[in-house]
Amino acid sequence: MANALRLVVGLGNPGRGYASTRHNAGAWFVERLAQTLSMAFRGEARFHSLVAGSEPRLALPQTFMNRSGLAVAALARFYRVAPGEILVVHDELDLKPGGVKLKLGGGFAGHNGLKDIAEMLGTGDFWRMRIGIGHPRDGALSEQEVADYVLRPPSESERVAMEDAISRGLAVWPRLAAGEAERAMHELHTRPPGLEEKQGGPSGAMKS
Repeated sequence: MANALRLVVGLGNPGRGYASTRHNAGAWFVERLAQTLSMAFRGEARFHSLVAGSEPRLALPQTFMNRSGLAVAALARFYRVAPGEILVVHDELDLKPGGVKLKLGGGFAGHNGLKDIAEMLGTGDFWRMRIGIGHPRDGALSEQEVADYVLRPPSESERVAMEDAISRGLAVWPRLAAGEAERAMHELHTRPPGLEEKQGGPSGAMKS
């Protein structure tokens, strides 16, 4: 059995201008989780975050995406949270809107938020929940083209699909909270064929 999760971080960029963009999908999940758990966020300047609850503790970093590690590392050090007790929820180019996957560790696929967290923690061995946002098109893209895509709001149909993915992620939260990560993954990943196929083309680099 995995450790129960003690810190859940929703990645995004701060401010109203970014709130509805694809890059803030992780923050959307954590905001809805807070509502589900009847938790209210409060500003915590020492953690560069909005924070809610205690066990688990939910956090929305108020740094820009590429400095997410500053917030996560500050929280982890202060509360002595091990990497394996952290869940980072983030947008994922390599999953279609409506796709949602859970895993421990792995690479960063050009996601600057994940990269910075791993650098600040000294390891990439934390849990990730990946919320699919889709890829703008097949083939190689410049860093600026990918940035333009993730920093725009999804279409209405994409938003509906992403909200469904978030709802399915929330449905397995009790498993994660109890340290039953393997069961959570099995339940989350058991979906009809083709629903969560990977997008064609590389994920590229992401900018905040």
